[in-house]
Amino acid sequence: MRGETTMTGRFWGPVRDTAQGDGTWHFRLWGPSAGQVDLLTGDGSCPMQRDDAVLWQTSVPAFPGQTYLFRVDGQDIPDPASRLQAAGVNGSSVLVDMPAPRPWPGRPWSQAAICQLHVGCFTPEGTFAAAADRLPGLAALGLTAIQLMPVGQFAGDRGWGYDGVLPYAPHPAYGSPGDLRRLVQAAHDCGMMVILDLVMNHFGPEGAWMHVAAPEFFDPARHTPWGAAIDFDQPAVRDFWMGCAMHWLEGYGIDGLRLDAVHQMRGPGAQVFLTDLAAQVARLTPARHLITEDERNIPDLREAGHDAALNDDFHHAVHVALTGETDSYYAPFADDPVGDLALALSRGHVLEGQDRPGGPPRGAPCGHLPPTAFVNAIQTHDQIGNRALGERLLTLADPQAVRVAYGLLLAAPFIPMIFMGEERGDTAPFQFFADFDGDLAQAVRKGRAAEFPDIARRGDTVPDPIDPATMDRSRLTWAEDAHACDWMALTRRALAFRAAHVVPLLDSGQPTTTVTREGPGLIRALWQFPGGALALSLALGQPDPTPLPDPDLCVGQPGSPFSLTMKALQ
Repeated sequence: MRGETTMTGRFWGPVRDTAQGDGTWHFRLWGPSAGQVDLLTGDGSCPMQRDDAVLWQTSVPAFPGQTYLFRVDGQDIPDPASRLQAAGVNGSSVLVDMPAPRPWPGRPWSQAAICQLHVGCFTPEGTFAAAADRLPGLAALGLTAIQLMPVGQFAGDRGWGYDGVLPYAPHPAYGSPGDLRRLVQAAHDCGMMVILDLVMNHFGPEGAWMHVAAPEFFDPARHTPWGAAIDFDQPAVRDFWMGCAMHWLEGYGIDGLRLDAVHQMRGPGAQVFLTDLAAQVARLTPARHLITEDERNIPDLREAGHDAALNDDFHHAVHVALTGETDSYYAPFADDPVGDLALALSRGHVLEGQDRPGGPPRGAPCGHLPPTAFVNAIQTHDQIGNRALGERLLTLADPQAVRVAYGLLLAAPFIPMIFMGEERGDTAPFQFFADFDGDLAQAVRKGRAAEFPDIARRGDTVPDPIDPATMDRSRLTWAEDAHACDWMALTRRALAFRAAHVVPLLDSGQPTTTVTREGPGLIRALWQFPGGALALSLALGQPDPTPLPDPDLCVGQPGSPFSLTMKALQ
């Protein structure tokens, strides 16, 4: 592996021959173990030729909108790098003309204030077009980015997107490639970035024809919790995923990628790929951004050019402090969640390899990284949807405590991410749902119920993930009542403080941070940046006897058990 780099665009996908100008398209498929591959179009069957790199290819006259399939040793399959499907994950692929995205200048990462959303549940219509119509309202609150849960095509209509099998093709239940392109343009028109959640560590259980096209794409010695592991030691595998990333970034003008569960991308080739991806992205104009989901809590990828990692430690400390829940992955935070929150404000991650109760050591020191290297949240699709009933934090904890934690999230000098509806105080659940048939549907039902064996004793039932009503319950309400207006006012106020005071400090350089614990529920923090300082006083369950005087931001009543005061200092 040493010295190898990741190629892009050699092994996969249809390519239009623009040089010839005669309507010729080149078709390619990596199939090391295939004995015969044919291209099937409306004009019939065309044998594909194999070269020494086990690449099958042919060139034929074609046109945008034309359907095609590959026949691999007698089995008809869609193109694993299909840009569009005619009907479902098992049907024909469609040639797509990809016009260049409209230029826009982008935004620096320090300005990111992210709203994570599921396209299907964000609006009643559940489409790219309907989501685009809602973006001006988010931008008016001060949010500067949306993060789409995966939109690569998966089986059925309903799902979270993490069981995708055609990662280049937009999911048709949400709309067409043109609809997604218009969503990106609408976001840019509002001054908002678009970040896409991209799953490169596994394929879903239905419609994963890659197993037929190229079994060598997978590592037979290893499985992820969700399916067969990807073998990144194969150059063609790295080529597939590099092409996929660039397809979304350059083809659609998307501003960044959230890379799902990179800790499940293993082997020397995975590290080569992730390093090369950062290098490729760094060459793009305008600037694009990379966020990793990495439960290892290590700095390596951020030191190699990735902008940030999701910081579950911040979420867990806040959640345990507000709810008292200490089971499962909350166990390491059970002893002193407020102290852990203080550590998160000081160093970013809490778990940095030290011995702690509730589990084995995990992580490595990351306190040298800039605050912008940590994406903090108090609610995400995972932390809500992986509960048995999908409850939001507002239904689990003191509402005033949640408001204070929310203000802290938005105003602290890290990168904040909220979950759709959080800006309005929405209490609609976000539950796990899917759209499978037959034995697979039954297996998903049984598996989901088995995750929560104690729920029946509480008198509850795990929602049926296959029932369409489960997704319907998970849609935002878009209420316009006093409660929603109050939460939107808080969002607007906290993000205005962030834009005016926090972002300029982040742009000035690395801070020196001092965080002190002044009582069971009291935290004080001072971030001293080259361009000024930021002071914080936080009360979580204990009245603050000395809140900051004349604060620039105040959430909660000073002197009450739950309050936050913050002030920018020269």
